[in-house]
Amino acid sequence: MDFSALSGVKGANAAEKKEAIKQQVSSELAMANAQQLITKATEKCYTKCVTSPGSSLSSKEETCITRCLERYFEAFNIVSSTYVRRVSNERNSVTNNMI
Repeated sequence: MDFSALSGVKGANAAEKKEAIKQQVSSELAMANAQQLITKATEKCYTKCVTSPGSSLSSKEETCITRCLERYFEAFNIVSSTYVRRVSNERNSVTNNMI
């Protein structure tokens, strides 16, 4: 992680630097998670669709991999959006109960 850019921020107070670091860490975590998702999906679909590896993929294997990846990412998006919605609802519920 390169925080050198933060040291040169003139007029930035400790809270602003802390927020910038948090944003950079969040961004790097999101990138790592995306890479992990793509790797996992590719491995699963390759294992499912390519039964006898050769020098190139057949059209049947290409179609299978494409469909598999589409389904995998669609399922991931559904699960992710449901999770985010539930967390948001719970956060709102807790906030409303505190009022």
